[in-house]
Amino acid sequence: MPGGPLFLARAVYRRRRLRDAARLLPVVGLFLMLLPALGRDSAGDVGDGIYLFVLWALLIVAAAVLAPGLSAQDSEGGSDPLVDPPALPPASDLQGQR
Repeated sequence: MPGGPLFLARAVYRRRRLRDAARLLPVVGLFLMLLPALGRDSAGDVGDGIYLFVLWALLIVAAAVLAPGLSAQDSEGGSDPLVDPPALPPASDLQGQR
């Protein structure tokens, strides 16, 4: 068994789940917007318009709720080694190796 921790730190786990939720929000929103078109044979009515408007407003609220958590992780300066790629060396170091 490797010497590293068995579980991720709570902060890293929450950042990953928040990032996953932010990535999934547009996909879920598109699916929910297509539901009225899939469920009926009619061209649409006022109820569909109200549904789409309310859904649109809820997606905006959900994005607004997720946004502070996403911007807070950038200001902390911490990086997730499994998600964030390592920084490249400066170009001057690469030229000296040739």
